[in-house]
Amino acid sequence: MKIIEPCTLVIFGAAGNLSRRKLIPALFSLEQVGRLPDKLVLLACNVEQRRREDWVVEVCNILEPLYPQGIDQVALERFCARWHYHASAPGDDAAYQRLQQMIEEDEAFPANVVFYMAVRPTGVQEIIEKLGGAGLLKQKNGWRRVVIEKPFGYDLLSAQTLQASLYKHLDEPQIFRIDHYLGKGTVQNVMVFRFANILLEPLWNHHYIDHVQITHSETIGIEGRADYYDNSGALRDMIQSHLLQLLALVAMEPPVTMSAEHLRDEKVKVLQAIRPITQNSVNAHAFRGQYTNGTIDGKAVPGYLEEAGVPPDSSTETYAALKVFIDNWRWAGVPFYLRTGKRMADASSAICIRFKNPPQDLLRHTRQGPQRPNWIMLGIQPHDTMKMEMQVKVPGLDLHTRTISLDATYHKGSEANVDAYEGLLLDVMLGDQSLFLRIDEVEAAWRVVDPIIKVWAMERGFITSYPAGSAGPRGTYRLFDRDDQFWRKSLNLDGADSQPY
Repeated sequence: MKIIEPCTLVIFGAAGNLSRRKLIPALFSLEQVGRLPDKLVLLACNVEQRRREDWVVEVCNILEPLYPQGIDQVALERFCARWHYHASAPGDDAAYQRLQQMIEEDEAFPANVVFYMAVRPTGVQEIIEKLGGAGLLKQKNGWRRVVIEKPFGYDLLSAQTLQASLYKHLDEPQIFRIDHYLGKGTVQNVMVFRFANILLEPLWNHHYIDHVQITHSETIGIEGRADYYDNSGALRDMIQSHLLQLLALVAMEPPVTMSAEHLRDEKVKVLQAIRPITQNSVNAHAFRGQYTNGTIDGKAVPGYLEEAGVPPDSSTETYAALKVFIDNWRWAGVPFYLRTGKRMADASSAICIRFKNPPQDLLRHTRQGPQRPNWIMLGIQPHDTMKMEMQVKVPGLDLHTRTISLDATYHKGSEANVDAYEGLLLDVMLGDQSLFLRIDEVEAAWRVVDPIIKVWAMERGFITSYPAGSAGPRGTYRLFDRDDQFWRKSLNLDGADSQPY
């Protein structure tokens, strides 16, 4: 276990949604298991003027409902003692000078500093400029690191513009572009599954794999985030970041080592090998939809256009599906299907890999029904699992086959669930960038989706609707190459869709 140096973790937007739901609970979980360094100081930065004591009470109010059986009071006391508070209102440039004096002159604050941008994407550039202007990003007596949440930019040009502004004050090793999806244990298990087992490596190519499906579906809507989501949409929010990262992990070549640079080098190669989607071919490779009112878990829910803050003529997609090809030796001709949607029937994330049928169907005269393919499926959420579907003989005198599922739920009941942010926060303090995005990764991902963004922006009047609580919009079947290819609805044996969605 690597030793974490004492540091000061400054959270901008500490009273915001991300900090309340993810960062503060993750930090407290690390406190409980003794993984935070003894001299770690937590500094909350927010727009309101507050006393430190009032902020500590708020931290307790955030955490206590998460532990209905009772919270660890010793750990909570230790955790609250770490917190300080600093008001930093928009337009108050002097606040950054006061912050600089606090960090650099008060011996209670370690010289190594992490600045976490838990703020709206539009506010990141201004904060970095002011931190740089106050000299807070100079690595004099200790290191300085900045964590930036996705989305990194709005398209390729805005990402490059944002990056240019960061390079005025920061070097690439100081920038941690966080994608919390990569911190999920099952996502990391994709790398273990690929590189710690030799069993499937000979089959992991276009000779044996028919296609790959990567799905992330949610039952929730936009949860009051209309101001962000209506300017983003499913393509930017999920596919450009999370799902393309999963694609890269599935398709990448074995890295030289598991070091951050070697790992990211191979992911970049995959993203750069994705066949460009021209504007003329967007409709053949991409599909979008928008949810209307419907029923989720027996409760009526509004449609997207009825959500508070959403313009009545919005054409923002809440469902997006994409077909891409990776033009390299291993994956030539294998389609990768990515899809994501809000207000879907199920909340789940999975990677489903369908294998080709045997070259000769020797059992065609004895089999009942169509030929069934082999699948390997990795469940990411809600369950950490791996499944494999194969054909076996039905017991009896006749030679009939049926599909069986070999299930491996590798998360044992006695093993604790770890939130993605817990590991990622430790990685930032350690300076390990393995699970963070390098700028060329970000640019390569934007190049994949940029043509789609442009076409959808021009074709604002054409978007397919789907009822909330359904499997998504009809018509997505046109992305598939053959009639025998369908979306997997679930990882269960009956999960192969019989309806042409």
